[in-house]
Amino acid sequence: MTAKWIELIVGPLEQKKQYRAAKARIEALPAPYRGAAEAFQRYLMYYGGTVDGDTIVRMYVDGADLWERAALDGTPVRDIVGDDPVDFAETFAQAYGGRQWIDKERARFVEAVEKAAKEDPS
Repeated sequence: MTAKWIELIVGPLEQKKQYRAAKARIEALPAPYRGAAEAFQRYLMYYGGTVDGDTIVRMYVDGADLWERAALDGTPVRDIVGDDPVDFAETFAQAYGGRQWIDKERARFVEAVEKAAKEDPS
């Protein structure tokens, strides 16, 4: 019963466990992968703006998979992210879709413009 109450307030506990496990996997990576992967995850958190917990967890777990595989294979960091790390991270995030915090504001903006256009006396 208590777990359901907590989940109602903070979200599914299983998602938090998966997220923490993905973070721990990144923290366990050897340098230079750890530094690049931590920066990658931090950027995804700011850029992605995703509000769907399942999407965020899947994105972070897949990111941990990517960096672990690269570390195991000895793939150079530049071979992973290319010449433009920002483009790499943004393309990665866009592949996951999901609802974003900005979606609500876009809808509000469109609604306000439509309302104003209907009230426009000209």
